[in-house]
Amino acid sequence: MTDAVAVYVHWPYCARICPYCDFNVVRDRGWREEQAVLVEAILCDLEAQAALIGERPLASIFFGGGTPSLMRADDVARIIARARALFPAGDIEITLEANPTDAEAVHFDALREAGVNRLSLGVQSLDDTQLRFLGRNHSADEARRAIAVAAGVFDRLSIDLIYALPGQTVAAWTSAMTEALDMGFEHVSPYQLTIAEGTAFARATERGSLVPPDEDTAADLYEATQAVLGAAGFEAYEVSNHARDLAARSAHNLHVWRGADYVGIGPGAHGRLTLDGVRTATVARRRIADYVEGVAAGTPWSEHETQDPRAAAEERLLLGLRTVEGVTLADLADLAALDLTTRVDGLVEDGFLAVADGRVAATATGRPVLDAVLKALLT
Repeated sequence: MTDAVAVYVHWPYCARICPYCDFNVVRDRGWREEQAVLVEAILCDLEAQAALIGERPLASIFFGGGTPSLMRADDVARIIARARALFPAGDIEITLEANPTDAEAVHFDALREAGVNRLSLGVQSLDDTQLRFLGRNHSADEARRAIAVAAGVFDRLSIDLIYALPGQTVAAWTSAMTEALDMGFEHVSPYQLTIAEGTAFARATERGSLVPPDEDTAADLYEATQAVLGAAGFEAYEVSNHARDLAARSAHNLHVWRGADYVGIGPGAHGRLTLDGVRTATVARRRIADYVEGVAAGTPWSEHETQDPRAAAEERLLLGLRTVEGVTLADLADLAALDLTTRVDGLVEDGFLAVADGRVAATATGRPVLDAVLKALLT
């Protein structure tokens, strides 16, 4: 743990709502006045939360969404400057998520000048049929061009890919990854398609018009992911995140997975803060208008829940076991009532966990079935 605090900024606007997305997003209808008001609310919220937690070193800034590459670069610059003014900061990682449709060199140059030094590009696929299925508003050629443009502007570049699509074969997924690996990025986040409740894909699954791959096929695709990326020198330092080397790992994501504090700013943003010595989970109001009004009234959060030591330790375990670092046994002291020693020993014997140097981590065998491992530990 560290006393440094990260900042997560949620920009909710998207040019199109993807059928698999369950994030807090709205369609961007070009209402610039509304967006300008939201930027002011974000700046005010940032100041209020900074006053609440006191002066802390700034660990990182992450612009997520939604599609923050739709933001005006000047607004990105204002938020970064305000965060740096409120929290002492040196050379920190500042990430912004982008869509290939926003890949204009002039815009990316402006974002870099604003202070962004790491771009996360939502490529999702390099196949036009798959992109149409995923509801994306870019083509495979546009994705390739976007990667090239981004690589020419940002020294640090990550791309997202989605796999385990209906009908997808191991051979096709292997070919897609192999093509992508030649494009010059340092980090890749391959996500298995998840059918989230309330999404268009969930409704299609209920109707029977969408049939996800069975568990065996999904497992084969996962194993192919590990094999192809591992052979190319990408380490799976987290279940769905692979980096070329230590420097390419996402500092912001590691900060969160290690259980450190982060401020959640923007509609629906989640945060974790230590307030009066107590770990506190925060969730901002989801609707843009409600969030703006809440910030003005000094009540931006729709949820503000203190975590008792056991709940905080459980969350630390849930996040930490996703990474190759795992968690320290000391972090789990507040779970003593679960007799974790016996449970961990059993999972070590079965090959799902490993214990070394006072840390417990999931093995290569344990990570694909992490939900079951966690259930065995916490139930």
